[in-house]
Amino acid sequence: MIMLADRPVVALSPAISEALFECERTNRTFQLVTSATSRLTLPLRASKAQWLVHDDGYYEGLTGRPMHWNGTAFVPLPDARDYAPTYTTPPTAPIGSQLVLTFQARHAPTAVLGLHTEKLMRLLTGEPPKGWGLTEPLQHPWDPEELTAHTATTSSSRIIAIGASSRPAISTSDFSPLVPPASGTAEMTTLTIGYTDDEDPPIPQLPSFIDLLSADHPLTALLAQLIPGRHDLTTEPRWMGSSAPIGLASAGAYTGPPGFSRKRLGPPDAPLTWFHLGNGYSPEYWQRHQDLLTHLRRTP
Repeated sequence: MIMLADRPVVALSPAISEALFECERTNRTFQLVTSATSRLTLPLRASKAQWLVHDDGYYEGLTGRPMHWNGTAFVPLPDARDYAPTYTTPPTAPIGSQLVLTFQARHAPTAVLGLHTEKLMRLLTGEPPKGWGLTEPLQHPWDPEELTAHTATTSSSRIIAIGASSRPAISTSDFSPLVPPASGTAEMTTLTIGYTDDEDPPIPQLPSFIDLLSADHPLTALLAQLIPGRHDLTTEPRWMGSSAPIGLASAGAYTGPPGFSRKRLGPPDAPLTWFHLGNGYSPEYWQRHQDLLTHLRRTP
């Protein structure tokens, strides 16, 4: 399915959301075509839409890969050996940084959902979320009880939440039932916070924030990384730079592996181990992340 969007900022509107749902139901790819001056909101970028940019040809907005129309869909240009020229031009705004926290949690059947996101937003921005919804603009004021009631009516649900402070903050949360015989809800949430090019994200404070979060709301895992990008959390169809890891928290009390600094977090009945991976500015440390995951998978 092809949709054209000629707007400066393209959001996850109800129409785009419906098109994505229909494509998923019928096992088709949703391709969104914009101009090279358009930007995507974070919720739309995080969706399954394939972003195509029209500018003296076509290219993928997130990868710069040249594309062409084959009569049915946009596909990679077979003889392309380089990025599309526009993809490598300077961005239209200063490149700041985006602190990205992706966490997993398991909830009892009677648990109120959304409290992890609320706590993290308070810690990182000073304010709770302002609203939540399924599409943009968001439809509901922030209310964890109402959010929980909504997720109870669907087999799986993706929820968007935005921050209330002047600090840009957006989360996307996927809720789904736990696999039987377990009962309750599984959550995977990605919270992104925007910083300008002259601001330092609170990387040294992250272990303390995660400790405070897990004291009230236990976690299964949390990955922290830093991504170069616009302060307003929108995405241009241009190269911004590579992400880099900061650290990984995993449920349990671990004593290894060697070569990794670690810190015990969380309450005694739900311990969490924080492994420091990097400063958020060294993409080569993703190899350390892979090495750590390999060790954790082998640990009984």
